Amino acid sequence: MSRTCLAVILAAGDSTRMKSSMSKVLHPVAGRPMIAHVMQAVVGAGMGDAALVLGRDAEKVEKAAGIDGISTTSFLQTERLGTGHAVLAARDAIARGYDDVVVAYGDVPLITPAPFAAAREKLAEGADIVVIGFHTDTPTGYGRLLVENGELIAIREEKDASDEERKVTWCNSGLMAINGEKALELLDRIDNQNAKGEYYLTDLVEIARAAGGKVVAVDAHESELTGCNNRAELAFIEKLWQERRRHEIMVSGVTMIAPETVFLSFDTEIGQDALIEPNVVFGPGVTVEGGAIIHAFSHLEGAHVAAGATVGPYARLRPGAHLGAGSKVGNFCEVKNAEIGEGAKVNHLTYIGDAFVGDHTNIGAGTITCNYDGVNKHETRIGANAFIGSNSSLVAPVAIGDSAYVASGSVITEDVPADALALGRARQEVKPDRAVLLRERAMALKKARSGQ
Repeated sequence: MSRTCLAVILAAGDSTRMKSSMSKVLHPVAGRPMIAHVMQAVVGAGMGDAALVLGRDAEKVEKAAGIDGISTTSFLQTERLGTGHAVLAARDAIARGYDDVVVAYGDVPLITPAPFAAAREKLAEGADIVVIGFHTDTPTGYGRLLVENGELIAIREEKDASDEERKVTWCNSGLMAINGEKALELLDRIDNQNAKGEYYLTDLVEIARAAGGKVVAVDAHESELTGCNNRAELAFIEKLWQERRRHEIMVSGVTMIAPETVFLSFDTEIGQDALIEPNVVFGPGVTVEGGAIIHAFSHLEGAHVAAGATVGPYARLRPGAHLGAGSKVGNFCEVKNAEIGEGAKVNHLTYIGDAFVGDHTNIGAGTITCNYDGVNKHETRIGANAFIGSNSSLVAPVAIGDSAYVASGSVITEDVPADALALGRARQEVKPDRAVLLRERAMALKKARSGQ
């Protein structure tokens, strides 16, 4: 759409019901602040500029809303005198002159671009006001959208509605689009002659109609317009977001054995024919390529899993983990800031941090890369086709060459050349019959302690 558009995002509420030390719109859904989800939908609907109406935690909210694809200007709302008053806090931005002005809320993170695009389309067809509504089987408490001959004639609040009007199931969401050329003129006509003495944005419907303008409504799915006022509603929104995203991913060709137990992040990417077993958590920044398998009870964040690789069960991939094609990170392993080469195996009970593991190398159970000296982190480099025996400690900085062997139970503090065998453990001694003496001493000590 070539028309210019300003999004006015209302995010100045005190969030009292959240009972939180931070603004409501900063609370995350799928690992991303609520307001960032709204901004993403705004960008998706072709809006290039946004006016943020802020209050509590203004600087943090401004930062959270600053996503790619949109330019933002912030306005501080110092008084709370209704939604109409809140929109006019962005007067200077509205006055710049836009074809469309869209009003949205920072606490509606499930919104998609579609309702905004539909509202803008109606503006392009000549409407002055477009209200975004939703149909619901439980309309109690919502303002009803009253339509005649295709035009919206009123938004009737429930306390003012007749018995017949209360039967209407099309309800007001609070989101609205306004003809940009008339926006300030219409907004300035809103008065506060009501019981609360506040300026209501919904009054624009009657104001625009009285001026001979066209007012219409467009529909959105009820779930998209779910707002958040407390922690219970936040959990419900998270549930809806997860269900929607899981469905999208499965339809794209990913198998989830128990999808209701898999938790995704806002930017999780999973390729076709990947398999996700139950109870897997994806933090931000994870890409899983096609054909990979993520076994049960694994946690991934900031990681890249290449095609055909397997993870878990009970594995943890931390930021910077990069698994090559066909590689394996097995049960009770942790990988952080490390590259695991193609076909390499880190099978079980192992920590690989700040490291490079070459192609087709085998890391035995209980291996540790000792990357931290108490002050700095150091790198361990292991070449291709190497074998690291079980229960080895690799004290970084250290390098293990291609096709080298490290004997089980070794502590490696120096570089190991290619094709070499390294042993870093004390020599074993065997004392015949010594176990008998040790048992006798132990029993004598036990009797002495018990007073026998």
